[in-house]
Amino acid sequence: MATNALATWITVGVNILWIALLFLWLTGLGNWIQVYWYRADIRSKLNLLGGLADEAKKATLDFMNKNNAKDAASLLDRLTDFFTIDPVSVEPTDIISRMRHLLNIRDMRFKDSFIEAMPNSDDVTRSIASTAAEITSALNFIYKYVRHLLLFSEKTKNWYLILQLEIFMPQIVQLAQTYRKALDDFLTKVPVGDGAGPMVALRLAGPDAKWREVTEDTVVTETNFEGRNIILVKAKGPASTVGRPGEAAEKVIREAIAQGRKVSLMITVDAALKFEGEATGDVAEGVGAAIGDPGPEKIRFERVATEYNIPLRAVIVKMGMDEAILAMNQDIYNGVEKAVERVKQIIRSESREGDTVVVIGVGNTAGVGQ
Repeated sequence: MATNALATWITVGVNILWIALLFLWLTGLGNWIQVYWYRADIRSKLNLLGGLADEAKKATLDFMNKNNAKDAASLLDRLTDFFTIDPVSVEPTDIISRMRHLLNIRDMRFKDSFIEAMPNSDDVTRSIASTAAEITSALNFIYKYVRHLLLFSEKTKNWYLILQLEIFMPQIVQLAQTYRKALDDFLTKVPVGDGAGPMVALRLAGPDAKWREVTEDTVVTETNFEGRNIILVKAKGPASTVGRPGEAAEKVIREAIAQGRKVSLMITVDAALKFEGEATGDVAEGVGAAIGDPGPEKIRFERVATEYNIPLRAVIVKMGMDEAILAMNQDIYNGVEKAVERVKQIIRSESREGDTVVVIGVGNTAGVGQ
C-alpha cells in the first residue's frame, strides 16, 4: 500500500511538472523568467564595470594631483569623452594622409593638454598621465556602452539583445578588469608586454649606444654586427609612447641611401596576440610589417621597402591580449631573448658584410629606456 501511494504521488508530481512546463512554454512566462535573471546578472556586472571605471578615474586623478597637475578633474573629464572620427572611406584617395593628420592632431591635443596641466613634470610623467587618461576613457566607454545596450534592449523589449549581451558579459568584464590592472602597472612605470619590440632593439644596441631623436618620440642608433651596419629604431623611452616608427624608418633609410649605403634588409619586431593553447613568449617570423597600426605607420614601412626593393621581414613575440598591456612577465622576457637571436639569424642569412640593415622595435616603450 505504501509503495503504491508513493508511486501515485510521484506520478502526480511528474504530471504537475509537465503541465507547469507546458504552461510556461505556451505563455512565454519561462522566457520572461530567464530574461529577468539575465537582466539581473547584467545589472550586477554593470555595477562592477562602473566601479572599475570610477577606480581608474580616482587612481589617475591621484597620480596627476601627486604631480601637481592644474585642474586635473576638469582635464580628465574632458579627455574621458574625447573621440576621433574616422576619415571618409567611400573616397579612398589620400585616406592614409587624412588618417595620419587626424591621429597626429589627436596625439598633439593630448600631449599639449598635459604639458599645460603639468608644466613642472618631466615628459615621462606626463606620458604616463596621458596613458592613464586613455585607459580611464576606455573603461568609461565600456561601462557606458554596456549600459546603453541594456537600457535600449529594455526600452524596445528586445530580449534577444539581452541574451547576446549576457553571453558576452564574461569577456567584457575580463577585458575591463585587465584594463584596470594595466593602469596600476603603467602608473608604476614598469615595462609592459607590448614593450617586447623596443626591448629587442635595446638589447641589439647594447648599453653604450648613442641614441638620437630622429622624429617625434622616436629615436635611432647605429651599431655593428658581424660586419653589417645595423640601424636600430624604437620609441623614445622610458615614456609611455609608441612613437612614429614608420616615419622614422623611412627617414633613416632615405638618409642611408643618400650617403651611398646599401640597405639590404628591414626587420620589424613587435608583440603579437597568440592563439589559445600557444605558449607565451613563443617567437615566429614572417614577411611584412609587424605593427598594430591603423595604417599610417604601417604603410610607410611598405612604401619605402617597395620603393627601394628592400626585403621586409617580421619577427613577433607571442602573448595574450592581457599580457600585452600588463607588466612584462618572465615568459615574455624570455621571448625577447629568443627574438634577439632570431633577428641575428635573419641578418646573418639574408645580408652580407658591408650591408646596412634596419631593425625597428615596434611597441609601447613604457619603462624601456635607451
